[in-house]
Amino acid sequence: MPEQTTATADAAGQRCGLVAIVGKPNVGKSTLLNALVGQKISITSRKAQTTRHRITGVRTEGNTQCVFVDTPGFQTRHSSALNRSLNRTVTGVIGDVDVVLFVVEAGNFTLGDAKVLSLLKPDIPAILVANKLDLVHRRGELAPWLRDMQQRHPFAEFMPVSAKQPKDILRVLEVCAKYLPEQAWFYEADELTDKSERFMAGEMVREKLFRLTGDELPYTSTVVIDKFDEEPSPKFKRMVRIAATIVVEREGHKAMVIGEGGEKLKRIGTEARVELEQLFDAKVFLEIFVKVRSGWADDEARVRSFGYE
Repeated sequence: MPEQTTATADAAGQRCGLVAIVGKPNVGKSTLLNALVGQKISITSRKAQTTRHRITGVRTEGNTQCVFVDTPGFQTRHSSALNRSLNRTVTGVIGDVDVVLFVVEAGNFTLGDAKVLSLLKPDIPAILVANKLDLVHRRGELAPWLRDMQQRHPFAEFMPVSAKQPKDILRVLEVCAKYLPEQAWFYEADELTDKSERFMAGEMVREKLFRLTGDELPYTSTVVIDKFDEEPSPKFKRMVRIAATIVVEREGHKAMVIGEGGEKLKRIGTEARVELEQLFDAKVFLEIFVKVRSGWADDEARVRSFGYE
């Protein structure tokens, strides 16, 4: 539980609580989190399993503070040490929140969805978030699907949404607030996440890596931040120097990341740097190296050393 930064004496009328965002890979959980927080704090890509950590995002509106917890997509295949770690993160979060947002693609329900649904605790209210509503062509077909979903689990509420629609996001915030207890906020009103800038730097490089290599690069590739130093600068009000290492499992993957004449790696670095400068409001110098560590995703000790729980 995060430390409360607001004195209880100031808590009159305040509501605050934890909201888990869960679902199988690639249903739009991170996009939803970013929209709910109002700023990008969780990386997104088409590649399944982009989110690998418990990412906390904070949204404070009026007297209510929602502390959202984005989780990795629950994996039912590839039983590697990495995936076991990711699944422990999901199961650990689900039992320790005030309300759960169970995210599925509107009109769909697969075995992967069913596996996540089976993890939900009966005593914690769950809201069915039918995401990607903008992709459903016949809205009338949703009614029988929603009835079927209610038979699968006693959902507290149904919310067909598109994470791209601001009015849908405000509706989700209003509904979540109803389930949060009256208590002092956990964070200051202007805080957006509990993650450090160092962590965010690694995530941003990993997002660009996945986006620019497509499906060719195995999802077991990761990023380690070797150096994150803030330096004084007469020219910039703030300057950050970062060194990152992209870890891949094979020499062929290394060549893929570097690209012809180093072009792919250069583009990964440039796109990550530009976004980090916006996020940190600072001048960023970013160096990226690529190393091969075969079998790391199956090695429990190495998985932990790379920052996974």
